[in-house]
Amino acid sequence: MGQNNKKQLIRCPWVDLSKPDYVKYHDQEWGVPGHNDQKLFEFLVLESAQAGLSWYTVLKKRENYRKAFNGFDPEKVAKYNDKKVEKLLGNAGIIRNRLKIQSTISNAQKFLAIVEEYGSFDAYVWRFVDGSPVVNHWKSLDDYPATSKASDVFSQDLKQRGFKFVGSTICYAFMQATGMVNDHSLDCYRRQQILDAY
Repeated sequence: MGQNNKKQLIRCPWVDLSKPDYVKYHDQEWGVPGHNDQKLFEFLVLESAQAGLSWYTVLKKRENYRKAFNGFDPEKVAKYNDKKVEKLLGNAGIIRNRLKIQSTISNAQKFLAIVEEYGSFDAYVWRFVDGSPVVNHWKSLDDYPATSKASDVFSQDLKQRGFKFVGSTICYAFMQATGMVNDHSLDCYRRQQILDAY
């Protein structure tokens, strides 16, 4: 009976209900306010890897990324050398794009510089939404924007610090994933749960 109830739950219009891993990601992670630096780095890596691709393509490779990039430990990733880049380019489990791999390493270095400056990446990144999630009111798929004023400013700041693959669209997707914005649709069952919990 629990299964039937689960199927009747209304979810965001972008969720492909035929893909259990996609549904699980929506139900358990997407839009939940995140403050753990390593988790924030993980989403930065994955969203950057997504550039030009679908999120589901990256989601399917997430475990491979976790293994390939030392559990998304920015301190370890920041020390990768050319030999490691070549090894990663031979890893069929991740997106084998040299520029994206190299940018992940340099982004890790820049990430650590922000941690040094602000005490944590969390403290830095949540400034772009004044410390609390922006709650949006979307009804249909057409309502969802690709960017926002906050993602424009966030993107610009990251670029000035030397980050790569951090356009405003990628930054907005990062903000959605980490709960900096609550973009669950008005009729999605997770919307109110997250509002109540955080």
